[in-house]
Amino acid sequence: MIGHISSLAVLALVAYRLGSPLPSATAVLWGVGGGMVSGVSLIAFYFALAEGHMGSAAAVSGLLCAAVPAIVAQLTEGWARWPQLLGFAMAAAAIWFIASAADAVGASRRTAGLAALSGAGFGVYFVALRQAGLTGVLWPTACARVGSAGICTVLLLVLALRHRITKRSVGTFIHLHRTTLWWILGGATLDMLGNLCFMQATRLGRLDVAAVLASIYPAGTILLAAAVLKEKTTTRQRWGMVLALPAVVLITL
Repeated sequence: MIGHISSLAVLALVAYRLGSPLPSATAVLWGVGGGMVSGVSLIAFYFALAEGHMGSAAAVSGLLCAAVPAIVAQLTEGWARWPQLLGFAMAAAAIWFIASAADAVGASRRTAGLAALSGAGFGVYFVALRQAGLTGVLWPTACARVGSAGICTVLLLVLALRHRITKRSVGTFIHLHRTTLWWILGGATLDMLGNLCFMQATRLGRLDVAAVLASIYPAGTILLAAAVLKEKTTTRQRWGMVLALPAVVLITL
């Protein structure tokens, strides 16, 4: 909630100062609706990362995140060229290699389920961002932040009422550790920039190309989890990351 509200404030300020044209009512609906889906998906994704193996959770999420926009693009924009289709297949295989190693590294069914839910939601969000960004980038992204910040706030209140807010929990929330706050703001900034770059990519090219390339992010998550958290990687996961490299080349031809 803190991350999305802060990035919403930054987006709105920058868009206002640059004089960006206001989005249409349709773009607002796509943005806010997609943002609400994104908020639920992001929470599910964070639960999956916290409960299980980060690399496997990210890979399962990335597979569905790529599949939904790719299917929509084939139906709305026509078939991609054969090098891109081959690249899509290789990217799907790469993500599958990474995701199918979940049992070997101790990922639970609950973790896989949460990751799948988040991936499907992110895929829908990517499609919504494309529709919202047909007339601009900054304001539609801000609209998406309105939806995600709103749904995160509502879910936080529901959880608070369900578990009863205590004086200690309120104090913990108010007096967030400075390092934690910097991690929140840093993550929100990277997330915001990633959304802006993705939306601009869909304005310059095909939805499926942008979505599949963006969905190879599990490789970065696995490498960071291994370096920072000392998570183990399997041979299958490493082969998946190697396979992703030619896939990126073919997709961008």
